[in-house]
Amino acid sequence: QVQLVESGGGLVQAGGSLRLSCAASGRTISYYAMGWFRQAPGKEREFVAAISWSGGSTYYADSVKGRFTISRDNAKNTVYLQMNSLKPEDTAVYYCAATMKTYGSASSSRLQYDYWGQGTQVTVSS
Repeated sequence: QVQLVESGGGLVQAGGSLRLSCAASGRTISYYAMGWFRQAPGKEREFVAAISWSGGSTYYADSVKGRFTISRDNAKNTVYLQMNSLKPEDTAVYYCAATMKTYGSASSSRLQYDYWGQGTQVTVSS
């Protein structure tokens, strides 16, 4: 079992930055693909970014491309999401997820992910 705990969310003005962290425990995530998803009120959970087990491949939703950066530190069992140039439409609960189903390849499909964190709220004011 893998337990994931997100942190780093908060309230920020438009144009500002936040860095989310996802700390894993229970098992090393070195061979897991990792992803970030978000869910705004009244909307479905959507893909934000994903990273392969080695960090060599990353994928982003078009809406965050060029503004967000996903990275990982396998030695620390932690994944990060650096969010710059934040917009009010980025407001959501952000979830970290892990999967072995893809054999370490990054995936944008939430159905591929086995383990989820409890989420951290990000609110961007205009």
